[in-house]
Amino acid sequence: MRKVTIVAYDEQWPSLFKAESWLLQLTLGKVISQIHHVGSTSVPGLAAKPVIDILLEVVDLNELDNLNVAMEHAGYTARGENGISNRRYFTKGGDQRSHQVHAFTVGDAQIVKHLAFRDYLIKNKKAAEQYAEIKRAAVLASENDIHRYRAFKAGFIEHHLRLALIELK
Repeated sequence: MRKVTIVAYDEQWPSLFKAESWLLQLTLGKVISQIHHVGSTSVPGLAAKPVIDILLEVVDLNELDNLNVAMEHAGYTARGENGISNRRYFTKGGDQRSHQVHAFTVGDAQIVKHLAFRDYLIKNKKAAEQYAEIKRAAVLASENDIHRYRAFKAGFIEHHLRLALIELK
């Protein structure tokens, strides 16, 4: 069973992202338009679950689906949409998850949201600190239930995502 943990920011996270980006580029080739480091591990100084979140902008989800076996050879498990329409989700590391990939077609609104929230937290250190505290409290309150952990953070994320999207305008 996976254990929900929050750790201090690790200076190696950007390097781990870069190495995995290289592997994904080799694995998926021209299906990828862009690769982004997202999630808490992409925000310098932010405590996080030690899982590198990668956002892929792909040219076609069907072409990506045809490469599920290649992703498995790269160590990933394909999980389909996994609750978010028009997403392809992949995890690596089993119960000791190390990476997760969120793939959307170029132009999908989810891409804008992920990047806006990341950039907002990078620019707003006070919000990032509040987010770290909420995540620590969520770990304690969730009793290792990932769904409760996410629910505990949802209000903060929704509020600050709205602020992040307003900043884009």
